[in-house]
Amino acid sequence: MTTARPHIAFLGIGLMGAPMASNLLAADFPMTLWNRTRSKCDPFADRAAIADSPAQAVASADVVITMLENGEVVEEVLVRQGVVDALRPGTLVIDMSSVRPSLARRHGELVAARQGRYLDAPVSGGTRGAEAATLAIMAGGDEAAVAEAQLVLSVLGSVTRIGPVGAGQLAKLANQAIVGITIGAVSEALLLAAKGGADPVAVRAALLGGFAGSKILEQHGQRMIERDFAPGAPARIQLKDLRMILDEARAEGLTLPLTQQVHHEYLSLLANGHSEVDHSGLLLELEHLNGVRLGRVGPGPKE
Repeated sequence: MTTARPHIAFLGIGLMGAPMASNLLAADFPMTLWNRTRSKCDPFADRAAIADSPAQAVASADVVITMLENGEVVEEVLVRQGVVDALRPGTLVIDMSSVRPSLARRHGELVAARQGRYLDAPVSGGTRGAEAATLAIMAGGDEAAVAEAQLVLSVLGSVTRIGPVGAGQLAKLANQAIVGITIGAVSEALLLAAKGGADPVAVRAALLGGFAGSKILEQHGQRMIERDFAPGAPARIQLKDLRMILDEARAEGLTLPLTQQVHHEYLSLLANGHSEVDHSGLLLELEHLNGVRLGRVGPGPKE
């Protein structure tokens, strides 16, 4: 980085990227923004430059942050749309998207060939964490690059170096395995209790005080009870992450039966038209399977 407040190019102003960019702007970082749908950058036009292409956005950047939907989009933007070729020597590229560990390592090699530095730094915490700047950031890369990135990343949340390039993505896969499986467990537990006649609100409150307590039960359990499935993290993204977990497991010769089962349930959820609900909406698939609705003892309307 060349200044106390490095110039940041932020690529991807979506559900996560918008609040993250807003927090960086509030911390007085000079920024250039790019998004495939340019109108999503418009709310920031009085505080940041808006680029017409990702290559244009990074041309004068000290730090490049990508927060894109999946590995295919990251590959498209970094490689086919010319971002890597447009980097200046010494630029620090931080990919905060969730991609395959092997793809992160490939991108790290491409950036290094341009005399840049690269971190894979996926996050956990969802849109609430992005808005509150409390994201858990899992960084893969050399220690010097992680230390240098602290000035920027500390504005977004807490950073843990996991290991070399690609290790951050492995940690994110571990995170998403726990998240997906636990959402399934909370869905089943609340439906079981409610079907037997217990108040799911009281059940959730009681469980929060014991070993079953978790952020998933706290936040997503509340979403299930309130039937608030507006996407913080869409179900299709959770399915994508579960697919990556299973791909990585196969590459390592592992069998992960719980992840496989939850993957199947999210596949069914999407097949029933719920790709854009929050991933806590897995409850809808369980309700569909059983012909009941949380909080009711008889058949409820299909969602």
